[in-house]
Amino acid sequence: MKLKQFINNNYFQGYAYSYPHKSAYRVLVNPRTLTDIWSTENKQNLFLYLHIPFCEMRCGFCNLFTIANPDNTLENPYINQIEKQALATKKALGETHFSRLAIGGGTPSFLSLKDLEKMFAIITDIMKVDIKKANASIETSPKTISIEKLALFKKTGITRVSIGIQSFILEETKALGRPQTVEVAKNALEMIKKSGVPEMNIDLIYGMASQTNATFQYSLEQAMSYQPTEIFLYPLYVRPLTGLGVKDKSWNDHRLELYRFGVNFLEQNNYEQISMRIFRRKDATQLDIGPYDSPTTAMVSLGVGARSYTKDFHYSSEYAVGRKGVKEIIHSYNDKTDTQFKDINFGTNLSVDEQKRRFIIKSLLEGQYLDFQAYKNYFNTNVLEDFTQLNELYEMDLVSKGNNKILQLNKKGLELSDVIGPWLYSNEVTEEMRKYELK
Repeated sequence: MKLKQFINNNYFQGYAYSYPHKSAYRVLVNPRTLTDIWSTENKQNLFLYLHIPFCEMRCGFCNLFTIANPDNTLENPYINQIEKQALATKKALGETHFSRLAIGGGTPSFLSLKDLEKMFAIITDIMKVDIKKANASIETSPKTISIEKLALFKKTGITRVSIGIQSFILEETKALGRPQTVEVAKNALEMIKKSGVPEMNIDLIYGMASQTNATFQYSLEQAMSYQPTEIFLYPLYVRPLTGLGVKDKSWNDHRLELYRFGVNFLEQNNYEQISMRIFRRKDATQLDIGPYDSPTTAMVSLGVGARSYTKDFHYSSEYAVGRKGVKEIIHSYNDKTDTQFKDINFGTNLSVDEQKRRFIIKSLLEGQYLDFQAYKNYFNTNVLEDFTQLNELYEMDLVSKGNNKILQLNKKGLELSDVIGPWLYSNEVTEEMRKYELK
């Protein structure tokens, strides 16, 4: 379909943070072993991800794999199971080098200090990650962060703490199904700012029914007062089985207006737009974190709900959003034996066509650009011949001009990121996502 038709006056069709989405994965007819999956992959520049599927509350907009206020039958055994999985994974991988580390969820800072210490020991002692030399990030929330946990992060070598604030106005956070006092949010930000961790990111959301340009500006000003290295602006999506999705309340969709306002305001106040969501302070110190190429770097993940991927195969645990479905999958993970962690039975094989689509999507939408020569080096074909539809980006004036070696979205193109991503999905992946029965 032509991009103009695909847009259909809807600039918010889906966040393509990875491709293909886990809803396109399926139970494998022939399960694979970790050793087989990783046998031919380059393991000298890997990304390690740990998923902690616990939160103190479930936000009304959240469709991540997490559960709020878990009982001890879920939380207590979980870190022990990550240790088992790490042992099986590292044995299958053999010699490795990890250049990136991310700990997400859920809310990793929900864990106790003792469990966080054990988690970091698994990362360093079993997975052999030199955290101080990796670009290491961890997710937090205002109610679960503490001075002691931040001191541990700093000591361990975490370089970036990300915190979800969403709004500095109580009525707006209530509308998101995430009531938090402004005092709690500000106390958390003060702790992070004083912790000595090099970088801080603040997440904000736009699109709530009661939000205006003026209230959005207030939240942006409050966020900027802490001089975060980055500010992420997320459009509100109301998805199935989330708190807001269950309520099924329609609202006046003014996300595009708010997005444009937020972009202009941040650019006028010393922040540079990197992607549709990422804004980085112009005078922020650039960390010496070594080379990293998202479209070609493989990811190894630990924990239930986390995805791993090689060049031609992606896998994870099964995917759910509802509390019952998530709880069942976590219980299943906590019951796994050492031997069972060696086998993978849920995932998807990527054809060469899907590998190319993934390369293009990640190159265009993650704040970089599509490098024609890098694509040719990787696939031995020409991208504009493989995907002639990309010429529509030129025709619609959505890319920067003057460099015939790369394809990079301009400001007009960036605001269409959540359309361009789904537009580039294959028909097969789109159909598998549509048919997935979400629990």
